[in-house]
Amino acid sequence: MTAAAPPSGMTDGGVFEMYLHLGKDVLVEKRAVVCICDLDNASSSYLTREALARAQKAGAVINAAEDLPKSFVVCQTTGGQRVYLSQLASSTLLKRAESQDLI
Repeated sequence: MTAAAPPSGMTDGGVFEMYLHLGKDVLVEKRAVVCICDLDNASSSYLTREALARAQKAGAVINAAEDLPKSFVVCQTTGGQRVYLSQLASSTLLKRAESQDLI
């Protein structure tokens, strides 16, 4: 006898996975989010610009912005680290990430 698969969005332990909508059709698991950064403020740092350039060169940057990006989100996945560019403000993404609602 095989066990039934959990409902969509629910883990085997009965806990619903929460997702964060970054723009376009891009969703990431909230638990994978390492940081949410304002692009203008963070890119003023040489170290941040260097890290973003390395991620771009490694093919780890995903553009989820339809317009000019305002923020970036760093996520740790089983496939490694990914950087998502978003047209949403970092404050908006942070409010969504802190929300208990399924996003």
